[in-house]
Amino acid sequence: MVDESVLRTVGLGKTYADFWGRPRVKALSDLSLDVRSGEVFGLLGPNGSGKTTTIKLLLGLLKATTGDAFVFGGDPRDLTVKHRIGYLPEETYLYKFLDAEETLRFYGRLFSLSKDVLDERIDSLIKQVGLDHARKQRMGEYSKGMARRLGLAQALINDPDLVILDEPTSGLDPLGTAEVKELIIDLKKRGKTVLLCSHLLADVEDVCDRIAIVHGGVLKEIGRVDDLLTSTQQTTITLRNPDEQTVDAVRAAAGEQLVEIDHPRERLEAHFRRIVSGEPTPQQQEQAEDTSA
Repeated sequence: MVDESVLRTVGLGKTYADFWGRPRVKALSDLSLDVRSGEVFGLLGPNGSGKTTTIKLLLGLLKATTGDAFVFGGDPRDLTVKHRIGYLPEETYLYKFLDAEETLRFYGRLFSLSKDVLDERIDSLIKQVGLDHARKQRMGEYSKGMARRLGLAQALINDPDLVILDEPTSGLDPLGTAEVKELIIDLKKRGKTVLLCSHLLADVEDVCDRIAIVHGGVLKEIGRVDDLLTSTQQTTITLRNPDEQTVDAVRAAAGEQLVEIDHPRERLEAHFRRIVSGEPTPQQQEQAEDTSA
């Protein structure tokens, strides 16, 4: 059987030591994840929860204290593995004296791309991230949102199989945010795997297939977004412009006015706050009620 895991961690842990090598901060503890090929996976958690440490371990920038991390079934530090990854860090660090084309050409050469391939890819990516009007403008003159867009193009210059995005919509206006979400969905359609870290939970909810919530370096919850946020013991019926009589008789006489019957869904932001605060989720409350019944 072929292993379809793109990212896999087994009991992964990281403890930072002080100058004398003494354990100081346990940033991550016993993290086990399995990110599959072609899915958009959200890694969520408040500041200091271990998200950035996890990303650095998956990129081979840090060495784990305990456990193992595998990318495409191999060592994250392997150069052949790194060539298949595109990464957008939380802060955009680009050379201020280069313009958009020069920036992408510089990073493309790091992957030994041919001139013809690079020319075509640079033109396509600049248009894709909405910077065609500023392709000859130097980075030092870019706004934060424009720099973020170019950073996203840089992360895609090698046409990676795995794209790791850390706060990709940071600094973007609502239109730019919507465009990034459309780009993530397009990457999924093209068979790419996306690991998305974001504080904007509505964005994660819109594009992710599955999510993991990490708090205090510990995995608190993992699963499909719909499964985690949907309450199956209640049903919502949506009607198109119903009058009072229709509402009263909805179960018997909804007819063509019936638009949708579905289970109510908790917003990810509310669910996230419950998990972090230790408050039981609706699903956990329902399970407790079923057990006690």
